[in-house]
Order: sequence, then C-alpha cells, then structure tokens
Amino acid sequence: MSLDVNRPDLVVGVVGTGAMGRGIAQVTAQGGMKAVMFDAAPGGAERARTAILDTLKGLVAKGRLSDADLSVAERNLVAATGLDDLKGCHVVVEAVFEDLEVKRKLFAELEAVVSADAILASNTSSIRIASIARGLKHRGRVCGMHYFNPVPLMKLVEVIRAADTSPETVAAMVALGKRQTRVPVVVGDTPGFLVNLGGTAIGTEGLRIFQEGRATPSQIDAVMRDTCGFRMGPFELMDLTGIDVNFPARRIIYEGFFHDRRMTPSPYHEGLFHAGRLGRKTGGGWYGYDDKGQKVDPGADHAPGVAPAAAVVLADARPKLEEVVRTAGGRVLAADDGKSPILVAPLGDDCTTVAVTRGLDPARTVAVDLTGDVGRRVTIMAAPGATALDAVAALLAKSGTKVTAIKDSPGFIAQRMCAMIANLGCEMAMIGIASAADVDTAMTLGLNYPRGPLALADWLGVRECHEILVRTQAITGDDRYRPSQWLRRRAQLGLSATVTD
Repeated sequence: MSLDVNRPDLVVGVVGTGAMGRGIAQVTAQGGMKAVMFDAAPGGAERARTAILDTLKGLVAKGRLSDADLSVAERNLVAATGLDDLKGCHVVVEAVFEDLEVKRKLFAELEAVVSADAILASNTSSIRIASIARGLKHRGRVCGMHYFNPVPLMKLVEVIRAADTSPETVAAMVALGKRQTRVPVVVGDTPGFLVNLGGTAIGTEGLRIFQEGRATPSQIDAVMRDTCGFRMGPFELMDLTGIDVNFPARRIIYEGFFHDRRMTPSPYHEGLFHAGRLGRKTGGGWYGYDDKGQKVDPGADHAPGVAPAAAVVLADARPKLEEVVRTAGGRVLAADDGKSPILVAPLGDDCTTVAVTRGLDPARTVAVDLTGDVGRRVTIMAAPGATALDAVAALLAKSGTKVTAIKDSPGFIAQRMCAMIANLGCEMAMIGIASAADVDTAMTLGLNYPRGPLALADWLGVRECHEILVRTQAITGDDRYRPSQWLRRRAQLGLSATVTD
C-alpha cells in the first residue's frame, strides 16, 4: 500500500539537527507539513527549532517571507524529546553523521517505533542505502533522500532507490520532494549516487592535466571559467568544499567502481590531504589565501614579451580560426612563406602529433583551441622546441582576449575536461544510474554547471566529443579516455547525446 504524501496531515520526522537536518526540517515545515525533529544531544532539537525560526524571522524582516508563512512554519516545527515521539510519523529522514554502524542501529530503532508502512530515508551522501537497510524487516520502505547544503537554497534532492526499495516508496518520496519545493531525481544506489559521481570527472581530469605537467591549477580554472562558462574551476571547487571532503569521496568512488580508470584519484590530491592543506578552511590548498580569506591567484595570462606575429599561415581551414586571427589584426597568408607561424586547431591531438603527421614545421606550428568563448580567453600550445608560440600569443592578445599558453597536451584543457564530463554523464545514463534528463538536471542544480553533461556533449558536438576522446586515448594509451558506448552510438548516428535508447 503506497503512502499518500499529499495528505494534509502528513508528518515527517527528522533525526539529527545539524545543518542538514535543520534545512530538511525547514523546507518540510514551509511546505505545509509537520516536521518532528529529534537529536540525541539533550536540547538539540529545541535549539534547532529556535535557529530555524530565527532564520525565517530574518526572511520576514527582508520581505522574503510573510508573517502568515512564518506562523505556518512555527506551528509545523516540533521538537521531540525521544525517538518514541516519532511514532506517528509517516516518513522519517535520518541526517546523522556518516557512520554505517550508527545509521544501522538508528534505523533498527526507528523500525521498532514507526508503523510498518512508514517510509525510512537516509540523507547519506556516501553510504549505500542497501547497507543501511540490510538488517531491517521491511527493506522495501527504505530509500535515500540526499539533499544538498544549504538545503533551503539548493533545490535538488536525489531519491536513492536501493535493490529492495519498492517503486511505491520511490514514487512517494519523489512526491514528497516536490512538496518540499525541491527538484527530485531518481538515482541508483551506486558509489557517489549521481552528483558526487558525476562531479568526479571535472576534478580528476583537472588533476590529470596538472599531474602531467601540462598546465597549472590557475590556468585550468581560468580556462574552464572563461571559455566554458563554469562558475568555478576544479581546483577552486576542491578548495571550497575542502580536500578533507573531496579526496576521501574520490577514493570511495574509485574503489566502489572497482578501480575504473575514469575515476582514478591523483597522488597530488592525496598529498595535500595528508599535509593538512585542506583549502579555504585551513588557509591553503591548491591556492594560498590572504588574511581576509581571499584567494591568492598566480594568474593564467601569458605575457610573451615579444612583437606580435604580423602574418600567419592557417593549416586548418576553419572559419572560427580565421576570425580569431583577423579580429586580432593579423594577416592570413595564402601560402606558406617558410617563416611565419603556422596555426592549427586540432581536436584531441597535441601539437606534436599534428605537426609530425601532417608534415608541418614543428618549430613554427602553434595549436589554437577554438572551444567555447575565445573572445574571453584562448588557449594555445606548441611542440617542444617550438619558437613561434610567443609571437602568436602576442598577436591574439591584441584583440583583447586573454591568452593561456600551456605545454603540449592532447585535447588542450577545455576539450579534455568537457569531453570527460560529458563522457561520464553518458555512461551514467547508459548504465541506468539515472535517466538522461535527470543526469543533466542533477548536475546543473547540484553543482551549478552551465549545462548538464549530455547537453555539454551537444555543445561540443557529439561527434567532436567522441573524436576528442578517441584521439586522446590513442596518444596517451590510457583507458580512462575510452568513450562511453552511449556516446559512440550517437556520434556514429549523428544524434544528440540526450536521445534515449
């Protein structure tokens, strides 16, 4: 028998009243449902109720909430003194700290208190729901409800379906999420669920580029912000969330997927973790921070210090490449004069490979990445020993765009990063962690991506995205770049990555 979560007398219990528990209770109460809060710490639930009401009163003072809304929430927020007070709850959401044995013990206690048809949900971000439910009598009514912090501001909630979770439970919790004014997505019970798993790609690929010595954290972050529209680059994001949080999460996901190369953590990431350089919270991580907590950024702009190239040869007849040169005031030669820089715009290849396979002069050949907004920043690279890079950088900078010069690398920065994000999103859709639409919804809402992974593949061009991965895998010999079969099929058929099977 399924639970009608739209019933007017629905009661939701919240166990654990830290930041997450308070947020869950707040959106529940504001959604018109009674929220019964319990915390093992004496007086913890009452303090949480007071804190929530103080927050809501602040919103009233700012005109963002009415007095009537405050009164409704005040009536709906109840502080419990013991687990027995949750007896009448139709749903209980657990939000205690991440310890499997603690959660198992709590769920066993809750099962003895609530009715047999009440739903039990965990807000865990890393523990398998099946592991929590394993010792219970009624495992079909157990699921995950993974909210994001701060809950009142972050609209996404992942509804986690474990092996034994009933379809009725999933449907009920999707409806509950909507009633809490969240945006629910249904996700499989896999390591990292959806958002934390999907977020692996941007961090691990940024670390891979850095580990290969191709670019600095500042360069990688700047390229992802300026050319691809991300609010933060991977290293800024790691420093913000805390390396004590994201490194263990990366390791759990890597081990959970049995050492899939696409999930491989970096020893440099681990090094900061063991050094206690945890990001903003410790005043240093990938970046340093001043006394006011502001990032000390070494910069990503290339300052060549030489005269701009007056003319260039375009070895690739791509309109965008010609536009970049002409916007900067450069002259495009009709034929190679044997001395001017040669510009190429490869997909997936490094400059060395292009020069050698196409018989170009490697000393004069410079690769330009045309991915994304080249009006804000353009990335260039050249083969070892090349002499033309600085003159090309000076030319391109004349247009007002910022120029980032990196070491020779397959796929530059933006191509590799975006292709890997898109590829992992395609893989998650293919193996059924979530629907294609939910993958994109979750990543945009949960991580503030400018577009979801499958939409990102379309933005790059599905065939181009596939080609970047194929070429990068061929050059590096690394299985981490193997294309998802979901992506391969759509590239071959000329379809959008969002087209479902």
